[in-house]
Amino acid sequence: MNDIAIVSAYEALIGNTPLVKLSTLSRLVGRSVYVKMESLNPGGTGKDRAALAMRRSKTGGLVVEGTSGSTGIALASLCQRRGHACVVVLPDDQASEKQRILEALGAETYVVSNAAIANPNHYVNVARRLAVRANELGTVRAVFIDQFENVSNFDTHYEQTGPELWRQCKNLDAFVMSSGTGGTIAGIGRFLKEKHVSVKVVLVDPPGSALYHKIQHGVAFANQQRERELKRHRYDTLAEGIGLDRVTNNLALGVDFIDSAIRVMDQEAVDMAHWLLANEGLWVGSSSAMNVVGAVRVALQLPSKSTIVTIICDAGQRHVTRFWNRDFILSRGLEWPGDCERIPGCIQNIEGSAAL
Repeated sequence: MNDIAIVSAYEALIGNTPLVKLSTLSRLVGRSVYVKMESLNPGGTGKDRAALAMRRSKTGGLVVEGTSGSTGIALASLCQRRGHACVVVLPDDQASEKQRILEALGAETYVVSNAAIANPNHYVNVARRLAVRANELGTVRAVFIDQFENVSNFDTHYEQTGPELWRQCKNLDAFVMSSGTGGTIAGIGRFLKEKHVSVKVVLVDPPGSALYHKIQHGVAFANQQRERELKRHRYDTLAEGIGLDRVTNNLALGVDFIDSAIRVMDQEAVDMAHWLLANEGLWVGSSSAMNVVGAVRVALQLPSKSTIVTIICDAGQRHVTRFWNRDFILSRGLEWPGDCERIPGCIQNIEGSAAL
C-alpha cells in the first residue's frame, strides 16, 4: 500500500477519456468519424491535463492566469485541493457562466475587453502584470502559469494524450482539431506523425484567426488584422477559446507536423452543434462543433472507410448564454437552426442527409 502514489480524486480522474464513434455521421459520410471525449475530464475539458502539468512545473501559493475560462476552471479546482489562492483574468467575449463557475470554485476574477496580444490590456498581459505586482508586494509568492508559452502544456499532450489516443485507435488516417494555446494539436499531432507519417494532421481555424494562413501560406495573418480595419477590441468569432494571431511556444513545437488547415465559419458551427444534438445526442460547445465540421470536411477528402478523429473539447452547458442562446446568435447576424430546417453545409449535399 505504501508504494501506491496517492493523488486527489480530481487528479485521479484526469485523462483516459473515451473515444466514441459518431455512428449517424459516420454512416452518412461513409467514413468512420470518432471523437475523443475530453469533455469528460473532471473539469469538463482537456485543459485539466495541461493545467495539472503546468501547475506542477511552477511553485507558488498564488496562481494567476489569463484564460478564456477552461484552463482557469481546471486551475481553480486544483488550487482548492492544495489550499492555494487563484486569480483569473478573462476576456469579455466568453459565456458568463464560466465566470460564475470560477467564482464558485473560489477564484478571484477580472474581466477585460478582448484585444490583440500586442495590446497591454490583453487578458494574458493583464494577468502577467498582476502576478508581477503580487510578487512586488511580497505577501505571498505568485506564479503566472502562462498556458500559451509554458511548454508543459505541449509535453502533457505529447507524452500522455497522444499515446492514449494511439492505443485507442492505431488505424486512424487523420487527426483534426482547432488550436487554442496550440498545446493539444501540437502535442498529439507530433506524436501521431512520429508514430506513422501518413496520418494527416489538420488544423481547424475560426474567423479572425491567423493560423489558417500560417499553415497554408507560411504567414500568420488574418484579414481582420489589416491596419485600416484593425480594431482595438476584436470580436471576430463566437467560438470561445480557439484561434490565435501568433505562433505560441506550444504550437511551435508541432507546427511543422500539421499538414493543412481548414477555415470554419460561425454559422457552420452553430448548424453542426444543433445537428449533433439531434442526431448523435451530444450537446457540445462552439469549438467542439467547429472540430466536427472540420473532421467531416477532411473525411470527405479521404477514401471511403477512412478513420478520422477529432476532439470534443467541452459540453454545451458552458455556452448557454452565448452559443446556445437564440437571441445572441441572431444578434451576430446568424440563423438559429430551430427557426428553420438547417443542415450543416458540410453534409447537406450528401444523399440522405435531409431525411435525418
